[in-house]
Amino acid sequence: MDKLIDNQTFSNIDYTGTDISEAVLDSCVFISCNFSKCYFPDIDLTDCRFENCDLSLVKFSNTGLRDVSFIGCKMVGVDFTGCKDSFLSFRFEKCSLDFSSFQKKKIKKTTFSECSLKEADLTEADLSGVLFLKCDLARAVFINTTLERADFRSAFNYSINPEKNKITGAIFSSDGLKGLLEKYRIVIE
Repeated sequence: MDKLIDNQTFSNIDYTGTDISEAVLDSCVFISCNFSKCYFPDIDLTDCRFENCDLSLVKFSNTGLRDVSFIGCKMVGVDFTGCKDSFLSFRFEKCSLDFSSFQKKKIKKTTFSECSLKEADLTEADLSGVLFLKCDLARAVFINTTLERADFRSAFNYSINPEKNKITGAIFSSDGLKGLLEKYRIVIE
């Protein structure tokens, strides 16, 4: 890839296992591309959109993601811990983020809409104001996670220990109370 790529659309390209490094991508769109097992060192993406792409097992290292949208993407096992903290912002819609890691990332006000986050690692992440709209959080790990003002009203299958996470102002539906009380092994009907 060139150093600066601006305002371009890429469709149906197979980048599997490729190193995509030292580039700046601005306002680019990727449609039905395969980035499985790619390595993204020292790359910055701004205002980019990925639609129906496979980004499974992508490795980020010193990677900037600013206002990046992922729509209908397969992102199984992605480790976001290699992303730059400065200006980190993205949104996910109808994505599979199973087994992905957001450990220790500050991703305040991120929107996850109709996503699967099964067994995702959210340990010590700052998820203040995050919206989990119709998301499956089965076996997702929440330990020392900041969930203040996060919205779980339509999320399901989560298990969050209120004693090990900051949940002040978080919003839950009455149907989701089981996920907050699970550690007490009580019966809720």
